[in-house]
Amino acid sequence: MKIIIHGGFFSESDQSHEVKTAKQNSLKEIAEKAFQYLQTHSAFDTVAYAVSLLEDDPLYNAGIGSQIQSDGVIRMSAAIMNGETQKLSGVINIQNVKNPVFVAKDLIDEDDRVLGGNGAKKYATEHGFENFSTEIPQRRKEYEAKVNNGGKGTVGCVAIDKNGKLAVATSTGGKGFEIPGRISDSATVAGNYANEFCAVSCTGVGEDIVSNATAAKIVTRVTDGMSLETAFGKTFAELKAIDGFAGAIGIDRNGNVYHQDSYPTMVFASFDGKIFEVFS
Repeated sequence: MKIIIHGGFFSESDQSHEVKTAKQNSLKEIAEKAFQYLQTHSAFDTVAYAVSLLEDDPLYNAGIGSQIQSDGVIRMSAAIMNGETQKLSGVINIQNVKNPVFVAKDLIDEDDRVLGGNGAKKYATEHGFENFSTEIPQRRKEYEAKVNNGGKGTVGCVAIDKNGKLAVATSTGGKGFEIPGRISDSATVAGNYANEFCAVSCTGVGEDIVSNATAAKIVTRVTDGMSLETAFGKTFAELKAIDGFAGAIGIDRNGNVYHQDSYPTMVFASFDGKIFEVFS
């Protein structure tokens, strides 16, 4: 059993020592909580739980603390994928829910598993998700000052459970000040993908990740026999060719854990019950 989480790029916000330490401590705490949860739950349930904890922390651009779009509205996206069943479900540009990842998880058994905009919100309301504003004063201040963070904020989790099953979940509050209706990578297989061989979650500039099909490429290459590290390396070399800005975390079916970014520094933490690895 292993788990790895990410919280976007450290360069997305204040780069003070205090913020860095806060993110290191937060990621370590969430990774440990998620690993404990994994002891008695599937990888699928665990990645949703871990991402919900990240969504609840205003240090990250997902859930509470999400960026405000150019029309003054927060719209969030999230997806989850079960490596065993190869089913993906997600929400795109959903408004006023606390944890988009749980709405995405609820959709996994529906025939229509990816919903957007008003349809996603209507589904959430009908399934008991309360109306909830995720705006925090810092985001409103940034919006009013027209400060753009560069669109590098997303959270995600990859896990392998005691039965060797893999799952991945990813959630984002957007890049900030984007055109309403813009679709990020987070609720697509470019940014969130898993099968029985590998699972990968991405963060960075959504347009670059989609152009590179980053998560799907890495998982496909591992499926075809590449090592996890080699699959990451080849995919990020292709990303570099288009000057793409991205980071990714992954686990393969043998329990190998890997992470890589194209620019410094993706914030992440991994835990296997004994050893923590946290970004520095």
